[in-house]
Amino acid sequence: MLKKLDSLPLRHWLGLVSLLAISNLAQAQTATPAVVTVHIDATKTYQTIANFAASDAWACQFVGNWPAAKKEAIADLLFSTEAGPGGQPKGIGLSMWRVNLGAGSAEQGEASGIKDEWRRAESFLTPAGTYDWERLAGQRWFMAAARKRGVTQFLGFLNSPPVSLTRNGKAYATAKQPNLAPEKFGALADYCARIVAGVRQKTGITFDYLSPVNEPQWDWSDGGQEGTPFQNDDIAGIAKALGASLTANKLSTQILLAEAGKLDYLFTAADKPGRGDQIGAFFANKAAPTYLGSTLHVAPIMAGHSYFTTSPQAQAVATRQQLASRVASVPRLAYWQSEYCILGDNAGEINGGPRDLGMAPALYLARVIHTDLTVANAAAWQWWLAISPYDYKDGLVYIDKSKTDGQYYPSKMLWALGNYSRFVRPGAVRLAAHLDGAASPTGPLVSAYRSADGKHLITVVVNGSDAPASLRLELTGRKIGASQPYATSAAGDLQPGPAVAAGQAVPVAPRSITTLVSALR
Repeated sequence: MLKKLDSLPLRHWLGLVSLLAISNLAQAQTATPAVVTVHIDATKTYQTIANFAASDAWACQFVGNWPAAKKEAIADLLFSTEAGPGGQPKGIGLSMWRVNLGAGSAEQGEASGIKDEWRRAESFLTPAGTYDWERLAGQRWFMAAARKRGVTQFLGFLNSPPVSLTRNGKAYATAKQPNLAPEKFGALADYCARIVAGVRQKTGITFDYLSPVNEPQWDWSDGGQEGTPFQNDDIAGIAKALGASLTANKLSTQILLAEAGKLDYLFTAADKPGRGDQIGAFFANKAAPTYLGSTLHVAPIMAGHSYFTTSPQAQAVATRQQLASRVASVPRLAYWQSEYCILGDNAGEINGGPRDLGMAPALYLARVIHTDLTVANAAAWQWWLAISPYDYKDGLVYIDKSKTDGQYYPSKMLWALGNYSRFVRPGAVRLAAHLDGAASPTGPLVSAYRSADGKHLITVVVNGSDAPASLRLELTGRKIGASQPYATSAAGDLQPGPAVAAGQAVPVAPRSITTLVSALR
């Protein structure tokens, strides 16, 4: 036999090797996987989940004026908690909506210096110094659509102060300098309070949170979008003035700080002295002039963005362990992951571009969410562009870049986020969960949550492997009933599967994210 094989031409050898490889892969995929136990301890709890969210920047200003049927369908995808035929969710049930309160670059047009019209933003404050509550019509439509579908939490955020207050009269900075003079902090605070009150009067929605600064570590001096850098001293001054103005106007809105450009800046000065170590600056060091822990309306929350810290996985875990330890050192302080999309090359694991509606970015995203929730103890997890016209991995729903009409394209990243947002609702509590000690380190990622009413266990399984898995849930401290799985994979989006009886193994498809909703007794 060996002599016969030796005599085969090279092309036949290559063909034989390919057939053997395909055969082995097929056997691996069809072989019944060993059952792995997921140990969940209902007596060991971590953070309480506040929300899962996305923002209306920048497309909603246009899509909110699209034909009704299309924008209603997009709103269903983002906000709906209803089920369609067969129990399949119609949408991902976001529980908070982030609203971009523009600085007025849209009114300036090309003179704004922001080349991409889609990245200019309208303001309620007119160049004449009056307020026009008919503005932001498209964004107001999405706010109403969110509320109609059950969203109860809303956050307004500023990338830049309004252009009438900035140093250079534009919505981005000059020479990397903060674009707001200290003597304007009070005027910015009064503007923010006026916006909160005006939006409430116009829409009936009161912003639960207002975020007055965004990624203050970056320079924002190239005209790519609205934005400005700030020092920690600036942020503290703005927050104190804003707290006083909200109090004077009898508004309940809380201030969210400080939307750090990457997680390192929350617990270390890193390469941004005066703009880093923000937990220390604002909440840990009571003797610091920037301390805000006792400032009225400042939420006891430290918000940061997961950009540039997600790959490789060992580094992602180490960074989040440091963050969790630092947050835990400050009593009653919580951490929110308040903005993320897939940027850069991520240590070669995945690129930010081009657009990809498939499972590769969805699985990467699910890993990021899992790590933020289980290692950093994030109480909220928020995505960047809910709707994107770009050729980039920055959207949940993609659209044609048209201001008046076009097609829309749901991505698998939408549904990957939905495996969490649709089922892990506000008030849910994360429980301790780990796989059998014999489980492979490259095996599924598993997290578990008790629902706010205590009636259900929610378990999310991220299986990035090409091989299937088989898991059995084991719960300490409560009794578990039957489980209803919902799977996102190349074959479906939050696709309901057959119910699984208590104690039975749950099949998990290759390259999938599966959520199990189990009755608690």
